[in-house]
Amino acid sequence: MFTGARGGQLRRNNFRRLWLRALETTGLGDVHFHDLRHTGNTLAATGGATTRELMQRMGHSSVRAALIYQHLVNGRDHAIAAHVDEQIRKARPAESDEASGT
Repeated sequence: MFTGARGGQLRRNNFRRLWLRALETTGLGDVHFHDLRHTGNTLAATGGATTRELMQRMGHSSVRAALIYQHLVNGRDHAIAAHVDEQIRKARPAESDEASGT
């Protein structure tokens, strides 16, 4: 994503200058570099990454940080409930036929 001057190594002492230049060029405004990590992990979680996979991506040995991103997947509750409801609806016609003797 970033390289140092003239293709050299990116170093701590030149990163801030390059990051600020990138923000100005792209018009992103007040974006912190750590926001990229958060966005990447959020997208991974909503894309189906497991807690273990998130831990590996982030380099953490504790589930605590990964669970921060997993909470975003909780929005799937509606989709899961809709799926369960659909399964019940599919089973009901068979039950109705058996009850009516058809």
